[in-house]
Amino acid sequence: MTDVIKNIVIVGGGTAGWMVASRLSAKHQAAANSQITITLIESPIIKPVGVGEGTWPSMRSTLDAIGISEAEFIRECDATFKQGTKFNGWVTGSNNDSYYHPFVSPRDFMQTNMVPFWQQNSQSASFADTVCTQAQACEFGLAPKQISTPEYASVNNYGYHLNAGKFADLLKKHCMSKFSVNHVLDDVIKVNSANNGDIASLKTKSHGDIDGDLFIDCSGFSSILIGEHYQIPFIGKLDTLFVDTALAVQIPYENEHSPISTVTQSTATSAGWIWDIGLINRKGIGHVYSSKHVTESQAEQELFNYLGESFKDAEITKIPVKPGHRDHPWEQNCVAIGLSAGFLEPLEASAIVQVELSAQWLCDQLPSTRSSMDIISKRFNEEFSYRWGKIIEFLKLHYVLSQRTEDFWIENRKAYSIPDSLQESLALWQHQFPWKYDFNRSNEIFGSPCYQYILSGMGFTTQSSYQATMAENDAAFKNMKSNAELTKKYLQHLPKHRDLLNDIRANGFQTR
Repeated sequence: MTDVIKNIVIVGGGTAGWMVASRLSAKHQAAANSQITITLIESPIIKPVGVGEGTWPSMRSTLDAIGISEAEFIRECDATFKQGTKFNGWVTGSNNDSYYHPFVSPRDFMQTNMVPFWQQNSQSASFADTVCTQAQACEFGLAPKQISTPEYASVNNYGYHLNAGKFADLLKKHCMSKFSVNHVLDDVIKVNSANNGDIASLKTKSHGDIDGDLFIDCSGFSSILIGEHYQIPFIGKLDTLFVDTALAVQIPYENEHSPISTVTQSTATSAGWIWDIGLINRKGIGHVYSSKHVTESQAEQELFNYLGESFKDAEITKIPVKPGHRDHPWEQNCVAIGLSAGFLEPLEASAIVQVELSAQWLCDQLPSTRSSMDIISKRFNEEFSYRWGKIIEFLKLHYVLSQRTEDFWIENRKAYSIPDSLQESLALWQHQFPWKYDFNRSNEIFGSPCYQYILSGMGFTTQSSYQATMAENDAAFKNMKSNAELTKKYLQHLPKHRDLLNDIRANGFQTR
């Protein structure tokens, strides 16, 4: 066959470029007779953005597939365990206004819908506390596993917080030492087209033309292939997700024994929210806000109010947030992955997981010939168009249920800014309890359990005349009782978060 896909060229390093290179190499260069070559072109001038310090639990499978040990990852990337997000002040802004979105599903989720039971019987405890063990474990600063738990296995489901720059460096080092990736340190200065509209080669400043059969655009916001060359339109979403600026700082802990939060703290402000992420040696904190609703000086003041007086001189990095995505990420023989494909506010750590899902999809469906590529690219575009839409819908859900009275929050509740699909679901959930049938695609980023946690945490209630059967009530009571017993057990036996991290960094995991 003359149109066999052999040469893959990745433009851009950073987390996206090196993760894609690692996944493709681990799967498609492993066979002794593999003819696949992978070239990664990385600019010596342009530095990675380094955004995104939170991951979803899927990262465990990704790292395992690449062949990086969990202990090495934790040591090299200042990584800590993330068990979900704690939302503070999102409902009313009062002092006791907080709820958890944990990573574990409600107990017995596929067989029993705990939402109606909780609404009718158990609202003295939060929904998360009623249906899972994780919120309480997080509240007491406990790790999601023990030192005897094998690498990548869990007691409570978890992802990570990490230093994005160090993570990219680890992926690069791993790629260069374990796989046959051709690393070209150079700048792309021209895209050479074939007669059929494909990219034939990329002209570099010092290495001449680099030929390829499939080109992967991981060039970040510059989007030099899918954006500059192919001019694929960028679909802005500022009319739905209003935040457009982030002010980020890094601050030290008070001392080396300070507790490390095992969730992302997300605290609502007058026109946005503040993230607070704990790594092993520092915190990453930032204020994401709408410049339409608050000035930069006001946003800075809210950030400093959160940090406290001792950090009033902290160095602030200003990051523009342009929410949206390309109309489609795959055009001809070029696919965009990472920031070149799109970016949304980091409320639910969707940036890195989109890279993971794209890389995994490409690994599993890598076209073997150019003649099959158009079919695969069509399916890829359909899949990720759906994913962008669902991420936007889920992020918007956090805002539309708020009762806060500032202009930013009031405008977020106006119908013009709410996606039709979300309005439809909210109308349905007014009278029908949300459950597993609402979102049933495989590999949903935010499935029905996620919606149940946010809806319940934000105070949404369903007005239904449905009366549970005796068997359903018995199952729900049994779930609640067993969850309370298991929670008590976990609180007794799970280690403190920092203690486990120190043990891992010093000794690694115990082997069996």
